[in-house]
Amino acid sequence: MNNQSIINPPDYRHDTVLPLPMEVSANAWAVDAACSGNPGPMEYRGIDLATGAVVFHFGPMHGTNNIGEFLAIVHALALMEKQGIRKTIYSDSHNAILWVSKKQCKTKLERTPQTAQLYNVIARAELWLKTHAFRVPIIKWETKKWGEVPADFGRKG
Repeated sequence: MNNQSIINPPDYRHDTVLPLPMEVSANAWAVDAACSGNPGPMEYRGIDLATGAVVFHFGPMHGTNNIGEFLAIVHALALMEKQGIRKTIYSDSHNAILWVSKKQCKTKLERTPQTAQLYNVIARAELWLKTHAFRVPIIKWETKKWGEVPADFGRKG
């Protein structure tokens, strides 16, 4: 995301500083994860689509991209509930959206001393999903149609 988009918001939209397609709601957060290697150092973040601001960031921690995508959605849900706000969540990860709907992170990442801390975070996220009824629309970000999700870390080769 460059500063140009913030200085010059798109003239076809008045609800966002980002160049979003018309079918994308600006009253939303976009989430994404990045992982160097799989597994490897993983991090995730959420971006407010109206302002372009980073709402939260976590990591890096040893993990996988799919785990990061799952945790990013749960982090967004929990933060929205805590702040008393309701916005759409966009994620480009079909797996993560499915895992959240099933309230379980279906990773095959091996449990080792190196992944123990991450498994604690996953357990906390799964427990949150099972004990909170808070739900908002979680929509698959259509990368082929809309380009990279605004929360993307921009590290693809």
